[in-house]
This record gives sequence, C-alpha cells and structure tokens, in this order.
Amino acid sequence: EFIGLMLLASALYLVGVYVVQRYNCGPAALFIILGATVVFRLFFLPLSPTLSEDVYRYQWEGRVVRAHLNPYTVYPAMPSLRWAEDPDHPIETGKHTPTLYPPVSEFAFSWAKSVAGYKRLFTAFDLATVVLLLFILSAAGRPLQHVLIYAWNPAVLIAFSLSGHNDSLAILTLLGAVILLIIGGRGVLSIGFLGLSALSKLFPVFLLPAFLRRSRWSYAGIFGGVLLLGYLPFLGAGGHLFHGLSDFTAKWEGNDSLFSLLLSAGNSVRQAQFVAGILLILLISYVLRARMDIFRACLVTLAGLLFLSSNAFPWYFTWVVPFLCFLPSPGLLLLTVTCVLGYSPVIAYAAGGSFSNSALVQVLEYLPVFALLGYEVARHFRRRQASQ
Repeated sequence: EFIGLMLLASALYLVGVYVVQRYNCGPAALFIILGATVVFRLFFLPLSPTLSEDVYRYQWEGRVVRAHLNPYTVYPAMPSLRWAEDPDHPIETGKHTPTLYPPVSEFAFSWAKSVAGYKRLFTAFDLATVVLLLFILSAAGRPLQHVLIYAWNPAVLIAFSLSGHNDSLAILTLLGAVILLIIGGRGVLSIGFLGLSALSKLFPVFLLPAFLRRSRWSYAGIFGGVLLLGYLPFLGAGGHLFHGLSDFTAKWEGNDSLFSLLLSAGNSVRQAQFVAGILLILLISYVLRARMDIFRACLVTLAGLLFLSSNAFPWYFTWVVPFLCFLPSPGLLLLTVTCVLGYSPVIAYAAGGSFSNSALVQVLEYLPVFALLGYEVARHFRRRQASQ
C-alpha cells in the first residue's frame, strides 16, 4: 500500500515538474509551491519513522556524545551502555559496530534528544535547502519555480520529514559550497563548506576534484585541514576511527544496481569494490576533462557513485535531487520515483521477515532508468556530432 501510494504521488509530482518546466509560471505559482512544501512536511512530521531505524541509532549516539564518550570506540551491544538505548526500540542492526557517521553528524545528533526532535532538526535543514536553492536558482538565472523539483520530491519528503535521515545536513552544506563557488568565486569558503558537508556524510569527498578544478588545486589542503579539525576531538579512537565505516562497506549490500551486476559476474565483494572504484575514478576523470559546469559535474558524479555503490538505499537518491532543479534529466527524475521500490526489503524486515534484495524489484527499479539514461546519452552525442 505504501509503495503504491508513493508511486501515485510520484506520478502527480512528475506532472508538477512538467508544468513548471513547460510553462512560464508566475509569482502565484511560486507561492503555491512554497506553501505546499511546508504543508507536505507538516503532514509527515507527526508520523512514526517505520521505514528506517536509523533515527534510533542517532538517538543512541547523541546520548553517547553528550556523555563525553567516543562513538568511534563504543557500540550499542556493550552491556555498560544499555542506558543509552530507547527501551521501546532496541537497536538490532549494527549493534556490534561503532559509528560510521562523520563528526559533524555526531555533533548534530547531540543537539536533539527525542525521535521527534531529530525529525524536526533534519526537516529544518531540508527546508533551509529549499531556501538556499531559491538563492542559487536566482544567481544562475533560472526560474524560481524549478525549486518544486526538490521541494515536492516524494523521496525527499520520505527521507527527512518522515524518516528523519541526516543526509539533509550534508545536502545543505554542499549547496552552501556551490553558491559560494558561483557567487564571487569564494573558493576558500566554498572548499571549507565542502569539507563540512563531507564531515556530515562522506559522499561529497568524491566531488572535491570538481570543486578544486573551479577554484585552485592547492585548496585541497584546506579541505584536508577541515576534515582534520572535525576528527580532532575523536582521534583517541586511534585505529578504530573508521572501523564502523569499513565494517559497513564490507558487510552491507542493499538496493544496488551496477555493483550487483559485478557480483553476479562471479566477482567477490572485494573484487567488485575494486572494479567499481576504478570505474568511478574514470568517471570523475571524464567529468574533469569534459569541462562541465558545477551543477552537471555534481549530478553526473553523484549519479555514478550511487549506481556503482554496494549500498544505494532510497534516501541516498536525495543527494542528486537539488541538481535536477538545474538539469532535469528525465532518467534521473525517474530514478527518484522508482527508488521507492527500494523500500520493499525494509518493509518486509519491519514486518518480521528477512532483509534481502529482490532481483525482480531491482530490475523494476533500475531497468527503465538505465534505458532512459541510455537514450539521453545517445541523443546528446548525436546532437554534438550534428553541430560539428
């Protein structure tokens, strides 16, 4: 029922995207878009986050940080830390694994105490992203009504106002880096915000070459310095600092696409990760050589990262949505709709079943997307050849 209703909502969302792209909507339309943006989030906020247990992990880690413990050295299964759990929602997933979240997220977890508090916090960052997108659209000379592509996106609504995921913090700081880069060329501040974004969720690390190419390559030291300052309070973890992250990448596989194909070809997990890493490096190199603008560079890199990752949970696709406001790729817009199918294993798990990927669901989720993206790429190269 949930997936059916969300696909219906997504169809209506795509109609809205078509209208703002096709027609010159006036100020009244922008007022309606922004009003509905708030109403949609207010609808989801009071609901229980039944699609993900992540917010309960945030709550546990927030209590640990407030108790001045190092979250990179402790984990929920430790008997001495039972007091940090929500008794109504004991942590089962990753209970023997220290945190995999970067330091800025850890600090953010300590700001709220209840599940409702985390949902309000990360929805506030989500709404701030809407405001920042309006400024970026204005600076880029794009219609402000295109903010609908992010503000009404069902994947975004589910991820933040329903489930309370922390990705909204990384997206907000990433867009801060973008606007600082395109307005006045404030390269130092832009790289600093990119570092803050990477300290919230690690995916912006892969965007660093695109930002350095548009500022100065020497600013890589600033990025490294920001990361070092962020991790400084937790360096007592020593070799355990990235244990949680390595455990996650080694043991978890969920809702993946190309990575799943690499495994199906007979590769081990390590071999598949190596091949995926090489392909991602080649993609980033292509982005640098192609001299794309920052919006296209971010969109292509993040899409490639999601396709090649061993974990592509539905809320991860919110990373690309802000850039679709500037480059509304039909294939990637479709992906932000079909990704709701990725909740199928989560719903089964919440109902007491096992958490396992379904090949049929993955085909339904990704095959139409890859077909449409293939058509877009072929059309792009035909047009380029015709213009030469």
